[in-house]
Amino acid sequence: MKKNSFKIGDKVLVLDENVRGVIAFAKANFLTIQTEDGLTLEYLSHEVVLDQKLKVDKVIIKEEPKSVQGKVRVLSRKKAAQIPAVEVDLHIHQLVKSERGMDAYDMLNTQLDTARHKIEWAKRERIPKLVFIHGVGAGVLRTELEYLFSRYPEITFYDADFQKYGKGATEVYIFQNPREQS
Repeated sequence: MKKNSFKIGDKVLVLDENVRGVIAFAKANFLTIQTEDGLTLEYLSHEVVLDQKLKVDKVIIKEEPKSVQGKVRVLSRKKAAQIPAVEVDLHIHQLVKSERGMDAYDMLNTQLDTARHKIEWAKRERIPKLVFIHGVGAGVLRTELEYLFSRYPEITFYDADFQKYGKGATEVYIFQNPREQS
């Protein structure tokens, strides 16, 4: 889609998500979509396509191009132990400019959303290890993080290095290949 090709009232679908709705507001590359459930969500224009019922008149089968010999693909085969973990500090003052006006529920949801986004990012970028620094506190965030991590079958988690982080961090390992989990 070209830039600015959407207009208010267009029915759209969001790529890589199960979201469908109508454009309520459009400015530059940002689109505000009113979903069928009444939610208002914001997306970039390249993440959205027009919702059209596609009609296929003719299917053309193209032959795959033959591979060119001589090109060698070099893969990095570093072991996960050699790759340093990405640290994610979940202390609320690291995530927001000001905590003013936020209650404990808002803070916890902000921290969990950040953790969820970092896991999805790491899976997409094939990053095998993350360390979530959550602090000790009353243990509410740690418990919620463990519940979140347990919902991902390709993730295993454990306490991070005590000498480096103390008791306030959890290390997450993301399996890159399904057979690696056994």
